[in-house]
Amino acid sequence: MTKLVSGFSKLSKTEKIDWLVQTYLNGNSSAKETITQYWNTNKKLQNLHDDFIENTISNFYLPLGVAPNFDINGKIYTIPMVIEESSVVAAASKAAKFWQERGGFKTEVISTEKIGQVHFTYNGKFEELNTFFKNTKNQFLSDAKDLTKNMEKRGGGILDITLVDKTEDLDNYYQLHATFETLDAMGANFINSCLEQFATTLKNNANQLSGDLNVVMSILSNYVPNCLVKASVSCKIEELADKGINAEEFATKFVQAVNIAKVEPFRAVTHNKGIMNGIDAVVLATGNDFRAIEAGVHAYASKNGTYSSLTHAEINDGIFTFWIELPLALGTVGGLTKLHPLVKMALEILGNPSAKDLMQIVAVAGLAQNFGALRSLVTTGIQEGHMKMHLMNILNQFNASAEEKTTIVNHFKHHTVSHSAVVNEIEKLRS
Repeated sequence: MTKLVSGFSKLSKTEKIDWLVQTYLNGNSSAKETITQYWNTNKKLQNLHDDFIENTISNFYLPLGVAPNFDINGKIYTIPMVIEESSVVAAASKAAKFWQERGGFKTEVISTEKIGQVHFTYNGKFEELNTFFKNTKNQFLSDAKDLTKNMEKRGGGILDITLVDKTEDLDNYYQLHATFETLDAMGANFINSCLEQFATTLKNNANQLSGDLNVVMSILSNYVPNCLVKASVSCKIEELADKGINAEEFATKFVQAVNIAKVEPFRAVTHNKGIMNGIDAVVLATGNDFRAIEAGVHAYASKNGTYSSLTHAEINDGIFTFWIELPLALGTVGGLTKLHPLVKMALEILGNPSAKDLMQIVAVAGLAQNFGALRSLVTTGIQEGHMKMHLMNILNQFNASAEEKTTIVNHFKHHTVSHSAVVNEIEKLRS
């Protein structure tokens, strides 16, 4: 059977599913049941989900959890998190409680500038192009007025446009490099619309130049090194003592662990992945673009030429300080924020934050997650807590009954969890 299909997008959802089942799933009726059982029984809500993307066949569920007790600048938050990985929400909650008793998290937004670029080629002299740009700059701004007037009323808009010569990197390559303030919107559509207008203005005036000018593309950048937020925690070293942990030894090893991630890229990638466990979970819960955040954050981690830790730690005059600084371009209006009912609810749980507020909350989630991971790594090791959280996943793989789950969970309160050990216990129970 050929797997090519014509006019797939015009098929109904049921027809799409029937084609998939017949073509790829051997006509298995249980496969169709698996797909359709995740449809929402509320038809209006299901239709809303269907319209988010193209060729929708079902919904793919991820758990939505909450991590309470986050003290951020003196205000208590319960943070919603969407993630499938065991122990992430538990670690964030544990870190939140730990620091709530030690002064809480302190945050500040450093800057909120976002970036977009018009990429073009020009085969003439730079001096002529530069003079042309200076003479035309005001027109770029005035031609975009219809797009920017509402944003400007709210205090945002285009901050600046510059001409960038990139011909040393690529023959005849130049940019219009624009900076924007988009307030509570992530601003992708606004920025891209402005950039396309800049490109139109550029092309319409290119006949003033003696060389050939060709616009290649106009697009925002997800690398936003000037849209920065900082979150930190600090306390006296002796206050780090907790459940048998020697405070001074813990603080020293913790700082060493962060410093290792600063200089060793193999460690830094896993270190930062743990940070993104917390960040992505909140970004997803609030309807923001976690792929854009990931790309921008990891680029920022490489800003000095080597991939490095996003977090920092130090001991100074008996004070332990742990902090993170990273770029986060987030929105609390537009996109899914008013469309997806759970996203809307998540933002309500957070007190309907502004974009700046959300930047700070998300940064705290990342810092808390990193603290929890490093705390385990330099004390008990990561697997003890992680595998206990993973235990239920293993039990569900073997369709354990409620009685079996209770017995096995009680057993592993006093034994090391591993996949083979859990399987052995299941087999013993069932034999």
